[in-house]
Amino acid sequence: MRILVVNANTTLAITEACVLAAQAAAAPGTEILGATPEFGPSVISTRAENAIAAHALLATLAEHAGAVDAAILAVSHDTALDAARQLMPCPVIGMTEAACLTACLLGGSFGVLTLGQARPYEELVARHGLTARCAEVVGLPLTPQQAIANPDGAAGQVLAAAEAMAARCDSVVLAGAALAGMAVQLQDRSPVPLLDGITCAVKLAEALVAQRLPKPRTGSYAAPSGRTGIGLSPALERLLRGG
Repeated sequence: MRILVVNANTTLAITEACVLAAQAAAAPGTEILGATPEFGPSVISTRAENAIAAHALLATLAEHAGAVDAAILAVSHDTALDAARQLMPCPVIGMTEAACLTACLLGGSFGVLTLGQARPYEELVARHGLTARCAEVVGLPLTPQQAIANPDGAAGQVLAAAEAMAARCDSVVLAGAALAGMAVQLQDRSPVPLLDGITCAVKLAEALVAQRLPKPRTGSYAAPSGRTGIGLSPALERLLRGG
């Protein structure tokens, strides 16, 4: 099977880190492809950047429609997840939703550890219907750029925060594409399981593809048909038309 790992920002280093994490998690026979948008924010740290990135992400996904068996959104905000699921003919997995759902199978409560502001992730957990299972959301005073530039320093802060969160959380979701692969590095030193969104998304994507479930033909997630627009990429316009 072929799984697309699509970044929502234009920082190639984040795409590469997510692809490496996905390849490490993939089963034999699963091919991992990476994609980076041609436009949009360098890193998503604000609501405005997230809105801009939604268009870039959908345009990038559209270029691969029909050529992959599943797609993973390598963006911890799960940017444009509902729209992507409606547009694409294959399963689409958001990395943070995947990690949070996996956390629900490991214990009664989980925590979310991210870079920067915690509030957007509290809202994201609520949109996924998991507020009752989430004990706390913690934002580290780090930017994704700082985490990429100094991974050892970032790892130290992540581990210290996870140790503190273990008092209330049965597992901790590392929410941040810039943190891809870090859970594996720190797992042996953490008192609770650390969940990497990319790893969780790969395993869920493989499971969904194996079940060969059909896409909804009716309802709000049925593929668009007969829609038009101006200034859209040819691939995105084609999906909106239903072609």
